[in-house]
Formats: sequence, structure tokens, C-alpha cells
Amino acid sequence: MLVAPQLTITVVFFFWPAAQAIYYSVLRQDPFGLRTEFVWIENFRIILTDPLYLGSIQVTIIFSTAVAMLAMGVALLFAVMADTGIRGTQVYRTLLMWPYAVAPAVAASLWLFIFHPSIGIIGRHLNEMGMLWDYRLNGGQALLLVILASTWKQVSYNFLFFLAGLQAIPKSVIEAASMDAGRARCFWSIVFPLLSPTTFFLVVVNVVYAFFDTFGVIHALTGGGPAKATETLIYKVYTDGVMNLDLGGSSAQSVILMVFVITLTALQFRFIERKVHY
Repeated sequence: MLVAPQLTITVVFFFWPAAQAIYYSVLRQDPFGLRTEFVWIENFRIILTDPLYLGSIQVTIIFSTAVAMLAMGVALLFAVMADTGIRGTQVYRTLLMWPYAVAPAVAASLWLFIFHPSIGIIGRHLNEMGMLWDYRLNGGQALLLVILASTWKQVSYNFLFFLAGLQAIPKSVIEAASMDAGRARCFWSIVFPLLSPTTFFLVVVNVVYAFFDTFGVIHALTGGGPAKATETLIYKVYTDGVMNLDLGGSSAQSVILMVFVITLTALQFRFIERKVHY
């Protein structure tokens, strides 16, 4: 009875929508929902042979890998700097936490005003210096921009966990190791292995973030363009389901995405967790 409210929320907002997606993935409906036809795995066959969908998979892999690695790498650097006791540490920590409170669409708008080719501070200067910068026309530039914006949004979250992990390491261990090795070797041989539980947790969280929670940034910044250069799997689900009214196809895509993320997470627990030292 005590866990009944949480179980109810989980069933209503997680298991029920997932079951609905699986149900609609084997159906084909007209755009108005007046006629429904059972097509079994036809939606999956069409999707997996669609060059546009295969292109979205490639974009998603590049985008997710870059966002996860950059967000964790930059956050770890900032956490190490904050843990060394530099001047103004409290202000430094507070400022680094702020971006996490910014909504994804607002974060995209901030980066738009920085890198827009006409009104952006940096974008305008790049064009004035002779560099052809226009993420609205150049797919590579658009992908780079959404990667940077999504990374900036996630750095604060990673920073908090890395900083907490660093502060949980006994200082006596670090001081003893520093007597026998330099700071760099001490970090990679002692500190970083002791951070492995935090790092493993953040790897899983950041991969899920890159796959799902970056939708708002992409939607507000590039809309999946130009020429689908920033159309990730989650954005293609939205495009086909909401804009093109292909409920069966978008449901099949969401099922494939769900299976892909579950499999990826299971592999992380299966192979990466072996190297985690608790």
C-alpha cells in the first residue's frame, strides 16, 4: 500500500504509453484515424529499409557520442578545478550549476543569439572575418552547434556528481599518492579509478540524455535541418508522427529506439561495470 502511489504513476506514465506504442506499431491508420489496418511487422520493414531512417541512426550515433564525451570531459575538468580550492570557489560552483536550470528551448535560443549568422555575436564576426558560417545551410555546422548547445546544457549536471565524488575521496589517500607520483599520474592512477562508480552512472545518464532529452534543443535551434543533418531518432519520431501523421510508423520507430536504448544500457552494465570499483 505504501508503494501503490508510485506504482500507479509508473504504470500510467511509463508502462501504459510503452504498451500503446507497441500496439500501434503493428497497425496502419489513415491521417484522420478513421480506418485502421493490422499490418504486423510491415511498419518495421519499411523503416529499416528507409535511407532517411538509416541516416538518422548515423546522426544519432555521432551526436550522442559527442555530447556524452564532451559533457563528461568538460564537467570533470571543472570539478577538478573546483575541488582544488581556487579563489572564489563558491561563486565558481554556483555559476556552473545555473545552466542546468535553463529549459532546453531557452538554451537553444541563447545559442542562437550567439551563433546566428546575422544577429549572433560570434556568428556575425565569423562571417566578417571571411569564414562562411551559416548553420541554417551547412549541415556540419548545424550538427556542431546542436552538439555544443546540448553539451552546455548537461555539463552542470555532470559537474555536481563529479564534484561530490571528488569530495568523497579521503584527502589522506591523495596526499599519500602525491608523495610517490606527480599530480597527473596521481589523478589517473588513484583519483579517477575511485570515481568509477560516479563515471559509470553518468555514462548511462548522459547516453539517455543525448538520445531523448535533447529534442527541445534540436527543435528550437535547427528543426532537424538543414537537409535532415540534425534529425536524430527521437526527432524523426516527432516528424513522422506529429507532422506527417504516420502514427504506425512513428510508433514503430519509438519501439526500435526503446529497444536500442535498453540494449545499449544493458551492455553498459554488462561490460563497463566490470571496471567499476566500489
